Amino acid sequence: MKLKETLLFTQHDSIDYNYDEIGDEHVSSSLETPIREDAFEISDNKKKEIIADHFKGIMETLGLDLNDDSLMGTPHRVAKMYVDEIFNGLNPKNKPKIALFENKYQYNEMLVEKNITFYSNCEHHFVPIIGKAHVSYISSGKVIGLSKINRIVEYFAKRPQVQERLTNQIGNELKEILETEDVAVIIDAKHLCVSSRGIKDDTSTTTTSYYSGKFKNKSTKKELHHYLSS
Repeated sequence: MKLKETLLFTQHDSIDYNYDEIGDEHVSSSLETPIREDAFEISDNKKKEIIADHFKGIMETLGLDLNDDSLMGTPHRVAKMYVDEIFNGLNPKNKPKIALFENKYQYNEMLVEKNITFYSNCEHHFVPIIGKAHVSYISSGKVIGLSKINRIVEYFAKRPQVQERLTNQIGNELKEILETEDVAVIIDAKHLCVSSRGIKDDTSTTTTSYYSGKFKNKSTKKELHHYLSS
């Protein structure tokens, strides 16, 4: 079978990794999400067919009876969910279209949008990451519609992720779009790979941050944290 038809093989297949040990660490290979060059050479419909077939095999291996009325549609539902919903941020065609506006109000202080709810998935176990993102920037002459900030967060969250990478991807994207260095991103999230398996700690959360430009200054950072705590 061809690589692009099966989507089963990776460049690391022959490397001897201690997968169990790495899986419980926040290991990340790069700032960019590791996507193969041929990832979008087949259609979404074909991907759904392949995923449904493989997931059917997983369910059968687990001993489930796919002739049951409740289970027979599950492989298709999972495939559709993967491609169209929880991992649609992998495809650049789903990147939100962003329009900027002149800062006619001459608002030159920080803008803070906090408590942006997002749902992502841990790339080590493919279980949910549920969190809040807090985003702030200082205009360099352009402003962005508030809902577009939410869409940027959602776009990068809708892929297998590591929280550190997600935080940096959102920050770098906003810097590029807004043409300003003055951007901050703080993410507080609950990882179900910690709470539902492994150590099974249901109370802990993880916080990551990205500070650029003026937000590296202690006074600006303090002001931001004041807004977030109020």
